[in-house]
Amino acid sequence: MTDKTTPPPIAPERTDLADLVRDRMAELGIGLRPLAAASIDPENPAAGPLWTRPTIQKFLSGGKIKAPGPAELRALAAALQLPLRDVQDAAAAQYFGMDALYSSDGTVRAMVHDFEALSPEDRQKVIDLMERFRNG
Repeated sequence: MTDKTTPPPIAPERTDLADLVRDRMAELGIGLRPLAAASIDPENPAAGPLWTRPTIQKFLSGGKIKAPGPAELRALAAALQLPLRDVQDAAAAQYFGMDALYSSDGTVRAMVHDFEALSPEDRQKVIDLMERFRNG
């Protein structure tokens, strides 16, 4: 017996991290070379810059690159002068379709796949669950 169910529709490509990088570069007034030169992981500065100008250029122009790992995200956050969690959230959204949600006081973070696609009732359930964890 073959499964004749229709596969789920393909979600549109997300560009959360690329948008964050592009917007922050504009805010800081920096170009690709300075960003690449400043992309040093604060936990391992001896490794030097972890992003190259061609990689950043390809990434910002919509080209595919491998999802950045923890060190690359720390380096990017440092170069952009942003909190690491902002860069992590944008990367999770772009590469894995995960939306970051925070409790009202910011102490609990939940990663939910495609949160906006949930029904309003299910979104509220997720928020209520986070608040329960926050309140112990």
